[in-house]
Amino acid sequence: MSAKVVAVVGLAKEARIAKRFGLVPVIGACNSKLLKRRLKALGPDVVGVVSMGLAGALAPIPRVGDPLIGTHVVTAREHYACDPGWSKILRTKLPEALSVVIAGVDEPAMHMSAKKELFRDTGAHAVDMESHIAARFAHERGIPFVVLRVISDDCHRTLPPAALERLSLKGKPRMFAILRSLWREPDQLGELLRTGREAGSAFKALVRACRVLGPSLGCPYLGQLRLDVP
Repeated sequence: MSAKVVAVVGLAKEARIAKRFGLVPVIGACNSKLLKRRLKALGPDVVGVVSMGLAGALAPIPRVGDPLIGTHVVTAREHYACDPGWSKILRTKLPEALSVVIAGVDEPAMHMSAKKELFRDTGAHAVDMESHIAARFAHERGIPFVVLRVISDDCHRTLPPAALERLSLKGKPRMFAILRSLWREPDQLGELLRTGREAGSAFKALVRACRVLGPSLGCPYLGQLRLDVP
């Protein structure tokens, strides 16, 4: 049995990037129940977990395209520290990355007002829909956990409805649902195109960060396979 490092992602495109760098992706598709089931099905050969992909900003800094390394992941009731040794490797190799607290949510922070409320309540500077589930899984299994995210929308942005349509189970956009949303609200087209451009910039920044970090994002635990997971 060979050791593996799992990348917890929301989107199919994030999963493809993870595979390029030797990670085993688990796709949540912005569906917390689905992600929990997929993580629960993993065997004892997982030696590291990284929550990886795009995130939304909750404060004026960070900005679109900024890479982030998580220090902690928080929810309204939970608080998980990221692995210090692995996180130090990430920070050393990516000195330009911002070290921040990440908020995890089960529903997207669509409106600017929701982002402000999250920032006020949690003190987190970024938000995504996978990190808290990944952190909880890693904590329960006793597996080292880190966060590598890139900002795709700033704190002043309210995302258009089409950008928040439900994904397929494989984490891909459902084009019919997006077109239907545009037909209902054509005025959102400009914001949707802007969202796509900013996401594209964030994906490029994510690839650059992964390229610098190298295979398995520099995980130092690949030689420490555990066989005692229930």
